Amino acid sequence: MAFTNNVMIVRHGLLANLVKLWKENRLLEEIDRLPITLSPRRSKPKGRCCIHKERAVWKYKTLPLLGFDMSDEVDELTPLSEYAKRALFRSENDKENLMCVIDEACSSCVSVNYEITNLCRGCVARSCYMNCPKDAIRFKKNGQAEIDHDTCISCGKCHQSCPYHAIVYIPIPCEEVCPVKAINKDEYGVEHIDESKCIYCGKCVNACPFGAIFEISQVFDILQCIRKGEEVIAIVAPSIRAQFGVSIEQVYGGLKEVGFTDVIEVAQGAMETTRREAAELIEKLHEGQPFMTTSCCPSYIQLVEKHIPDMKKYVSSTGSPMYYAARIAKEKYPNAKIVFVGPCVAKRKEVKMDPCVDYTLTFEEVASIFTGMDINLETTRPYSVVFNSSREAHGFAQAGGVVNAVKVCLDKQEVNAIQIANLNKKNVALLRAYAKTGKVPGQFVEVMACEGGCVTGPCVYGDKSAGQKQMMKELTKIASSLAKGAK
Repeated sequence: MAFTNNVMIVRHGLLANLVKLWKENRLLEEIDRLPITLSPRRSKPKGRCCIHKERAVWKYKTLPLLGFDMSDEVDELTPLSEYAKRALFRSENDKENLMCVIDEACSSCVSVNYEITNLCRGCVARSCYMNCPKDAIRFKKNGQAEIDHDTCISCGKCHQSCPYHAIVYIPIPCEEVCPVKAINKDEYGVEHIDESKCIYCGKCVNACPFGAIFEISQVFDILQCIRKGEEVIAIVAPSIRAQFGVSIEQVYGGLKEVGFTDVIEVAQGAMETTRREAAELIEKLHEGQPFMTTSCCPSYIQLVEKHIPDMKKYVSSTGSPMYYAARIAKEKYPNAKIVFVGPCVAKRKEVKMDPCVDYTLTFEEVASIFTGMDINLETTRPYSVVFNSSREAHGFAQAGGVVNAVKVCLDKQEVNAIQIANLNKKNVALLRAYAKTGKVPGQFVEVMACEGGCVTGPCVYGDKSAGQKQMMKELTKIASSLAKGAK
């Protein structure tokens, strides 16, 4: 695994420790000491004011991994063992919000976005002062300007007017990457996610330098179902092939070793999505609709629902690959718990709305489970799925994959298709323009929230660049295998 920053190491290690305690039936007895174990008494905290702050952050970061958030704490003296007990013995996880901000960890970002550097020459023009609408510019004895941060509203007019470029813009990372302005500071300087605006793209999760943003995990709900002896089926996204650096059979073997009853590939559902989407596209174009967009990215669906309602009529009504894979799993195992395994935050929302899927597990969480349960994928017993899906179905994992699958399905029928991969502010504005005018330079528009498609999702475990390369190798291997089988 190539961790790209220390936040990922912290997140992975904390969950792995919790899983290890769960496996050894020591979770309730030893979880209260975990923050002390992770930050021993004589250790020097890195980036925190003191060891006590560091341990408090460990405690509160544990809550979402147990399926809670900061709002669940009504008494600061309630120990972690009490939350762990609730997590292990609850009948269902009924949390409505999917994400949360750990306020103890969210404390070090700037309060405003602009700062005056010592490049300020104390000029006579005083453009910064003259253009400030809130009279937030003050002057030191040496004539240099400074910003009164209690008054500043971060409008940026001083930054724009300074002739020396002495005023710098300091972004707040999570706010900067959010394409729909769904995260903002409260009066105490702590960020909060407005889920009425959030599209669950997950960009903020990895953008936060302090690792303060978490998903509400369902790991222990799933593990408890397994421990109780229930049938639990993993339906696994195609992008799993870009993870872990071992054969897919070994990865599936690892999932079996965790205790999953069976593994079904979501690529099998993608074949049904392709067939239906291709037919729907031709039908819509014949009816005179100028274009149709894909419907398989749940983050894009949330964007349309919450921010671009004019786009609804252009979105395909075809279900996502997960939708059809879940129904395949339910038909085979009607009494089982169905768990979607993938790289996506937004799938948690789609799962909540799908009665055939019970839980969500990310690739990051799977990796932590493997570590916590001491499962070595290189030596695990390989497991092969029953149904072999087409190369195009597995190609849904990368940008352009849906377009390619639909074009192959349509065979000789010509369709002009375009791709929008990465729901950043620019592309959101572009989609708004498409919806408003109804004019698009293509008949079929593939929209994915992540730049390289699902294979670069916010909850992948492996290095994204290496994952894309590995995915291409996997697709080539699948095509070769299917070709041999056809002979």
